[in-house]
Amino acid sequence: MRGTLMLTWILIICLSQVAAQSQRQYYSETRPHIPKPIKVTNLHFFMHENLSGTNASAVIVAQSNITSNDNNSSVPFGTLFAVDDPLRIGPEPDSEVIGNAQGLSLLAGTNPRTSTTYFDFGFTTGKYNGSSISMFSRTDLELAVVGGRGRFRMATGFALLNPYLINATTVIMEFDVTLFHH
Repeated sequence: MRGTLMLTWILIICLSQVAAQSQRQYYSETRPHIPKPIKVTNLHFFMHENLSGTNASAVIVAQSNITSNDNNSSVPFGTLFAVDDPLRIGPEPDSEVIGNAQGLSLLAGTNPRTSTTYFDFGFTTGKYNGSSISMFSRTDLELAVVGGRGRFRMATGFALLNPYLINATTVIMEFDVTLFHH
């Protein structure tokens, strides 16, 4: 009994020392925030999407097993696409590639024109090389910019989409992007 009592006291003393030492190691300092001026950048580019063949840049990765197609679309509700599309300076298939758009697009509504989309637009040439912008939104010809990295760190803004060409094998979308960043 005496040994158990002694062991209990030693354990209590050790635990109190550990608690006291861990409180001393914590350190925090509050510094004033000095905001950097906000920059506005306008970008214009074209996203080229190939829907067929071995070089497809958008593929179905999951699809609902519903039997009806109430939205009168060739692609039913609940379809998930993975996308890796080149970004080009022009609508021509041989125009210069300036980056790529990678992300997911989910047909989550009954309107076949709208989807919920997440894209990361990475730039690989020019003064924006290594920078990217992230967009997450319901697409209906406008996307919300929700972040960025590199030159577009802490970006917000919007992208206006203009369908340039849509057919059974190719989609070319024109993007006019306005960014607010530091």
